[in-house]
Amino acid sequence: MSDTIPPSRSAGPSGAVPLTPGGAAVPPRPSVIQLVFKEKSALYAAFIPLFSEGGLFVPTPREYRLGDDVYLLLTLPDDPQRYPVAGRVAWITPPNASGGRTQGVGVRFPVDEKTRVLRVRIEELLGTSIQSAKPTQTI
Repeated sequence: MSDTIPPSRSAGPSGAVPLTPGGAAVPPRPSVIQLVFKEKSALYAAFIPLFSEGGLFVPTPREYRLGDDVYLLLTLPDDPQRYPVAGRVAWITPPNASGGRTQGVGVRFPVDEKTRVLRVRIEELLGTSIQSAKPTQTI
């Protein structure tokens, strides 16, 4: 999996935050992260079926806050299509988390028809392994 993140638009080198012409702070652009799952086992470890809309764990050293927008470009095993997902950070695994858990974020999928179809596609790929007791990177 790769993690491609554009430069931050938060505070600049002087610590100043960009402002709109009206004086409001410019909201930061969502991160863009490419996730390429080459194996079903990696997809299983990252998939979050507990979120009603579905979601994925994204390993990343970048710091996020709950509710941050994250734009995923997702590639599934044996599928040449890239799936765009505009999700939100729903949980954070901090650095040095207990149990040796990987640092990263849980990204909740939005409630829309495209993402519902993506969740069904992921569940079809994973099949019965979704009920497996094998440990995952998720909650």
